[in-house]
Amino acid sequence: MTSETGFKLPAADRWFEHYRPGDRYRFGPVEVTEQEIIEFARRYDPQSFHIDPQAAAAGLYGSIIASGWMTAALMMRLLVDGFLPSRAGLAAPGCDELRWLHPVRPGDRLWLRVEVLSARLSQSKPDRGIVSFRMEGENQDGVAVYRIIATGIYLRAPAAG
Repeated sequence: MTSETGFKLPAADRWFEHYRPGDRYRFGPVEVTEQEIIEFARRYDPQSFHIDPQAAAAGLYGSIIASGWMTAALMMRLLVDGFLPSRAGLAAPGCDELRWLHPVRPGDRLWLRVEVLSARLSQSKPDRGIVSFRMEGENQDGVAVYRIIATGIYLRAPAAG
């Protein structure tokens, strides 16, 4: 089982075979700023608790919080930078169980933990496999802020010739 660090191989050298059930990884951090929260929300999720500091201070959360979709985007960036294979990655057929567990606030530093849940060969296309993994984002205090189960389709390693 891989410890909670990054891969030993660069993304360009990883294939389906490098993703084994039980392997765990940790990537990050990424720091969240108030300006980024507001800019993202103005464009994609313009609710007052994401874009208006005064309204947010008087509201349920007591301050600006990041849109859950921004949190998902930040976690996706960490996933692309650390976990996904760059040459072997073909598609992501879907995600399940998306949860925003705790508000993300300005100044938070977020980490992504990834655990490979399953890896199986494709029944219809022998050159690829299907990997299922759980992603969990956590802040600097170790509080889980995001969780999702995702699936990726990755090419198998080329046969040694």
